[in-house]
Amino acid sequence: QVQLVESGGGLVQAGGSLRLSCAASGRTFSSYAMGWFRQAPGKEREFVAAISWSGGSTYYADSVKGRFTISRDNAKNTVYLQMNSLKPEDTAVYYCAALSHPYGLGPYDYWGQGTQVTVSS
Repeated sequence: QVQLVESGGGLVQAGGSLRLSCAASGRTFSSYAMGWFRQAPGKEREFVAAISWSGGSTYYADSVKGRFTISRDNAKNTVYLQMNSLKPEDTAVYYCAALSHPYGLGPYDYWGQGTQVTVSS
């Protein structure tokens, strides 16, 4: 069982930056691929970024490519999402997720509770 807790969300002006963190419980964190998703009001949840167990492979949605960076620190059981050049359309609840496999893009097995990101224009 893996428990995920996101943090780092908040209110930021367009063009600003935020770094989200997702702390995972359990001693097998390094064997999980991890992902970030987001859900805006009235919209379906969408994929944002993913990272393999070692951090050697990363994947991004086209909408965030070049602006967001996913990374992980297996010694700290934490995955990060650095978000730069934020736009109002990035406003959403952001969720991290864990996949019980070192590689892959889903389906994810564990989800956090989410953290709100609001970008003002």
